[in-house]
Amino acid sequence: MQCVILAAGEGSRMRPLTSSRPKVMLPLAGKPMLEHLIRNVRDAGITDIILVVGYHEDAIRKWFDNGLKFGVSIRYVVQRKQMGTADALRTAEPFIHEQFLMLNGDMIVETSDLLKIIGQPGPVMATYTTAHPESFGVVTVENDKITTLEEKSLHPKSNIINAGAYLFETGIFDILKKISPSSRGEYELTDALTDYIGKGRLSAYSLSVWMDVGYPWDMLCANEHLLASISGDILGTVEENVVIKGQLILGKGSVIKSGTYIEGPCIIGENTSVGPNAYLRPGTTVGNNCHIGHAVEIKNSIIFDDTKIPHYNYIGDSVIGSRCNFGAGTKIANLRHDHGIVKVGGVSTGRKKFGAVIGDDVLFGINCSINTGSSIGSGARVAPNSLVSGIVEKDTVIT
Repeated sequence: MQCVILAAGEGSRMRPLTSSRPKVMLPLAGKPMLEHLIRNVRDAGITDIILVVGYHEDAIRKWFDNGLKFGVSIRYVVQRKQMGTADALRTAEPFIHEQFLMLNGDMIVETSDLLKIIGQPGPVMATYTTAHPESFGVVTVENDKITTLEEKSLHPKSNIINAGAYLFETGIFDILKKISPSSRGEYELTDALTDYIGKGRLSAYSLSVWMDVGYPWDMLCANEHLLASISGDILGTVEENVVIKGQLILGKGSVIKSGTYIEGPCIIGENTSVGPNAYLRPGTTVGNNCHIGHAVEIKNSIIFDDTKIPHYNYIGDSVIGSRCNFGAGTKIANLRHDHGIVKVGGVSTGRKKFGAVIGDDVLFGINCSINTGSSIGSGARVAPNSLVSGIVEKDTVIT
């Protein structure tokens, strides 16, 4: 069997993290989001993978190459202009010769569920039951068949959503050729599915685990989920007087210095220095070539490669891009005084604890304070003793 994975989009809701990389290459539990998906597809027995790429495609090609090191064979097709999911799937048609699995590249799904999907006669749509169906395409199901499908609605007909995983036969391409652009000017896969639904042919499979990584704060939930199943692996150096509780993965060339206290599960990449006297709390993932220094506390956060957090800093429930530098004493708040749900730019995170999302190459002076729910664009420069709150655009200089 073959698998088509849609990975062409930028993921505009993930800005500023996607200013220099495609959404599917954002790191979760020490690996790009797309790598977790490819590994699970492989473990379900599918090794022939077609990646539909576009935005910053070079990053995907460089990381995965021909797929050999991941135990799969990868071919690339390019969607030059993002014209919708149906348009993306149509680019893969010349390479499809049989029934195939199709997946959106920005989700977490388990191998066990993929095995059950491909074990059924197609076409099949994967569904998931959620408490917030208004944020997704909603379906109704009767006798294991999809009976209706509607896009986002303030008054959804059910709490069952379209999860973005499908088993298709090659006949889907004949249907795709007949659809017209939507009101957004895009060719929507959901329009093609109505043909199957009208004929009572589209089966439903309810996923046991599913996570949609649509916003930066969704990365924290996905990261927590993936970290929960890791097994400790210490490949770097741990000095004396270091306390490690729970599971820790420590990459080659990394050093944990004396006095540091780590509560797993945590992942620390390669050639990264932590401590002395640092405190890493559960849910934390630190990338490669980072420096986490003296008296720094990091809780439930994702730190991208090459970022420096060297002295007396606190980072809580945040996502920090690459090549950032935090001046001594700079801290991120992660809890409102009223313990209310944190919003970023007016969008609810659904979390009572969320700090900030910070793009690449952001520099902070000493003793800066970053308010909960802040979003700071790539390349921003922040002067010492500044208070940062709300949305800060790319390359802004705060004096």
